[in-house]
Amino acid sequence: MFAIVAPGQGAQKPGFLAPWLAVPAVADRVAWWSAVTGLDLAALGTTADADTIRDTAIAQPLLVAGALAAAAELFEAPIRGGVTAGHSVGEFAAAAIAGALSPEAALVLVRERGRAMAAASAVTPTGMSAVLGGEPTDVLARLDALGLTAANRNGDGQVVAAGPLQALLELAADPPAKSRVRSLSVAGAFHTRYMRPAHDTLALLASGVPTRDPRMTLLSNADGSVVSSGRALLDRLVAQVAAPVRWDLCMRTLADLGITGVVELPPAGTLTGLIKRALPGVETLALTTPDDLPAARSLLSAHPTPSEAEHAPAWRLVIAPLAGTFRRKPLSAGDELPVGAALGVIDSHRVEQPVATPHGGTLVEWLAEDGDPVAPGQPLARLHPEAAH
Repeated sequence: MFAIVAPGQGAQKPGFLAPWLAVPAVADRVAWWSAVTGLDLAALGTTADADTIRDTAIAQPLLVAGALAAAAELFEAPIRGGVTAGHSVGEFAAAAIAGALSPEAALVLVRERGRAMAAASAVTPTGMSAVLGGEPTDVLARLDALGLTAANRNGDGQVVAAGPLQALLELAADPPAKSRVRSLSVAGAFHTRYMRPAHDTLALLASGVPTRDPRMTLLSNADGSVVSSGRALLDRLVAQVAAPVRWDLCMRTLADLGITGVVELPPAGTLTGLIKRALPGVETLALTTPDDLPAARSLLSAHPTPSEAEHAPAWRLVIAPLAGTFRRKPLSAGDELPVGAALGVIDSHRVEQPVATPHGGTLVEWLAEDGDPVAPGQPLARLHPEAAH
């Protein structure tokens, strides 16, 4: 099975959109999205220098526009089947690719997200540093002792520390054993409590954004779980502004799902590098220019979604958010369930995840028994929505 992944802030490179804008359909989309966002995305993606596109308020919509433009060329029809995930702001691209958000809604939210995060960064002098290597427990203990947050846990000995600048200087001066620290050129401590003002701004906007349930298996940065409700996904996107990115858990879920091929959208390279190290044997492709499209389409054709994953419409199913053992509530066929009704929990080696109904309805049948081992995205119960109150 294939996965489509979208990179996050820091992956942008001067001129990365230039080869894509030679494709007329891409140029048309980017012109429209420029009007939607109020930014000249074509100029920013072709002639702007590194300092200009490093600005959080510019980098975030530019990254999402680049990923969505390439995805539209990769697939000639709406995508069904497969898995998608994004790193940090790349989650908004993944949400639009899965159909949970429109491209326009994703870009407007990202524009406001970038502006709000830039404003929050100006309140307190904070920053981020990459900690490369070291024992994970030692790294996390050192960060905790300094009052820093592991804002990104990317797997393969890569943790991004975030917090006050003085604490980051102390970390660099005395790093954890067998590690090295590299300062990152970012405006502030993203994905930490320092971004709470940005979270509150985005929450006000998100309440009016229309959503749909994703038509692909969509993973969340919060914990690597599968999200089947568009509204729940949007809530997670808002919360993620001030919460750590767990890309390591997303990769673990990719492994649990049996992913065999991955295409990274432009500006590509960062996530395929992490996946190669964490998931050896998975075929990867960094889609950087339109010249890579034939190879990317061939990869997707060689790693199709198994037929058994083509379930009934997602709005009639409750699915497992992650792998583990299902412990279900004592409910029976015919029980009428409101939105958010608890169906049980999934016990995994890393978390006990509640399972609730994203839509109300009548319980038609259980598709997993109490104590069954389940995989991410596996149907647990079927609901008849018309009977919902």
